[in-house]
Amino acid sequence: MRLESFQIDAATRLGCSPGQVAARVVDVDEAGWLGIARTAQSDRSRLIALWGSEAPEGIFSAHAAYECEDGILWARLATERSPHPGGSFPDLAAIFPYAARMQRAIFDLTGLRARGAEDTRPWLNHGNWPGDYFPLQRQASGVEKFESSEADYPFVQVAGDGVHEIAVGPIHAGTIEPGHFRFSVVGEKVLRLEERLGYVHRGVERLFERTPASGGHRVAGRIAGDSTVAFAWAYCMALEQACSIAVPRRALYVRALLLERERVANHLGDLGALGNDAGFAFGLAQFSRLKEDWIRMNAHAFGHRYLMDRIVPGGVAADIRPDTAMAFVKQCEIIGREVEVMRKIYEDQSGLQDRFAGAGRLTADVAAHFGVRGMAARASGHAFDVRATLQPAPYDDVAVKATSDPRGDVAARVAVRFAEIDESLRLIRALLANLPAGPVAVDMKPATAPSRGTGWVEGWRGDVFVALEVDAGDVVLRCHCHDPSWQAWPALEHAIIGNIVADFPLINKSFNLNYAGHDL
Repeated sequence: MRLESFQIDAATRLGCSPGQVAARVVDVDEAGWLGIARTAQSDRSRLIALWGSEAPEGIFSAHAAYECEDGILWARLATERSPHPGGSFPDLAAIFPYAARMQRAIFDLTGLRARGAEDTRPWLNHGNWPGDYFPLQRQASGVEKFESSEADYPFVQVAGDGVHEIAVGPIHAGTIEPGHFRFSVVGEKVLRLEERLGYVHRGVERLFERTPASGGHRVAGRIAGDSTVAFAWAYCMALEQACSIAVPRRALYVRALLLERERVANHLGDLGALGNDAGFAFGLAQFSRLKEDWIRMNAHAFGHRYLMDRIVPGGVAADIRPDTAMAFVKQCEIIGREVEVMRKIYEDQSGLQDRFAGAGRLTADVAAHFGVRGMAARASGHAFDVRATLQPAPYDDVAVKATSDPRGDVAARVAVRFAEIDESLRLIRALLANLPAGPVAVDMKPATAPSRGTGWVEGWRGDVFVALEVDAGDVVLRCHCHDPSWQAWPALEHAIIGNIVADFPLINKSFNLNYAGHDL
């Protein structure tokens, strides 16, 4: 499906400077809303994100972003306010099953209801908000000062001889985000898993509206600390598109360098954690050491271990010195050798392979059914990667080789992580070898009229998407940030079926999805 395939009168093509992804915004009626969805589904395209908004004049709209071969199609449907507080829009979950949770979140936040949806259970409202309170309605106070009154959640029941339930969470050991997992099992075998997330609504989307557009990258970069580069870049890409700003080529190279360093850091940490979850503490010790060396270099070169606030509107906040570039190249060589040693140890360790092989299998068909992208999808035979497929600058200069593995199990997700580290190390060296001269930032001038922009970046988990609407005078009207975990969480429920309960921590870690991405 290509952007040009939609011949719609009320369409606006957003600017596409180097480093941006082409996008088209279309205003549709209900027939167009469903028509685009059906066309995307028949063309094996994908729904990237769904969200709702209320304009200053009180008009509610439903928004959908679709993945096209050459960019993003953003469809916007204005709705009638009655009979519900925010009006309604035609259900998309019948076409894209993974739209269900996004639609439930839209209602909890805006009062906009998906008309005809089968699953209308609350997603973000756990019973602690009054029934007539919707945080993103403009009449809402924006300050949630309600007494806790947690409501019972109607989990799907599984009946049969010997079936019993195991409830895990929402509070877990350690410092991970809260999430409830309800297992229906016979003996140790899992028949069904149902997740309940969204326990910590942080008000991020309302915070964007109270933040100058020129400072929104700081909010975006704090949605998920392990993906701060990806979210900040996607936000800046959207803002630069909305304001018709072209980023210097050198700044794009530095952004890509930061993104690849973020990818390597997370894969190193995950490989150690996966070894530990399979009872191989040596793996945790070694990969923790490698990750620590890696992020200490981040702090030395850029002033922050996790590279927060290094990407800014118009470019980057810090340049790369020649001595730093040399240190990066040397570190890539060292890390590359040590990772190769650990790869051979992991492959030869029979205990690890017994735990990894066949566990948590996600087939290619199930991954496609739920619209999964990123590392998890590539470990199930899919090859999509924003860097390789659309090649936004500077990835058009370095030819990303997307890694894919058809097995779909924990072993495949481990193998993809190893391969992506190799590729990121190669990309870092290539970026440094071809680093262009010139400035690393340009001045950002606020938009002079209402405008929109999109950002689409291949983070280490998958594609991070940002849709931004701004007004004149550095004002954010609406900013929606979408984490790829929205599509992957339902797929995880299927990947655990038929496995034993004791393997869930390992399978869950092999996906390592984002809880906080649901709690905007």
